[in-house]
Amino acid sequence: MMRGLYKTLMGLNIYVLLFTMAVSAHADGPSFDCAKVEAGSIEEIICNSESLSAMDVTLAEVYKEAEKKAQNEHPPVLKAEQRGWIKGRNECWKSDNKEKCIENEYTQRIAELQASYRLVNSKGPFFYACDGNPAKEVVLTFFETEPPTLIAEFGDSTSLMYLQPSGSGSKYQGGNESAWIKGKEAMVIWGYEGPEMKCEQKPQ
Repeated sequence: MMRGLYKTLMGLNIYVLLFTMAVSAHADGPSFDCAKVEAGSIEEIICNSESLSAMDVTLAEVYKEAEKKAQNEHPPVLKAEQRGWIKGRNECWKSDNKEKCIENEYTQRIAELQASYRLVNSKGPFFYACDGNPAKEVVLTFFETEPPTLIAEFGDSTSLMYLQPSGSGSKYQGGNESAWIKGKEAMVIWGYEGPEMKCEQKPQ
């Protein structure tokens, strides 16, 4: 009888161990089901990487927070932008270093959502008059994302920019816009091949 009880307890212990391992594996995986991904896909690379899986979980959490802020968005753009981002992320199959490409995509998207939906601490807005014209105004708001970001406003347009390596000052780069801040001065380029604007911060 003792031998039978021993076998039963051993069986239970093995079951508990397997269950714990399964839960742990699921917890360490990405936000999507790895059992359903295609072989050779970007999703498979994410599933096979602990760091990329963790980044995917982080993005999913940040996205949920952004959804709360986007409930009254008109038109609703968050979901459409996320679908577009996933499509762009999956273009990393063209990269020589796919894992690095995927990592960069996640890093930038997390920072973008955190800044765009004000999910992290920020400084500003700071107002700059450009080219000696007080009416020619650029507004900069800085966000404590990783990497650091800023949102620039000029006229009716906005641009999200990421901090870049720089020998002096703080240089931020967006799609076709850039801002190089040194003290109270900023050099701003707005639009593809746009002219450089010399801007000075207005008194607060």
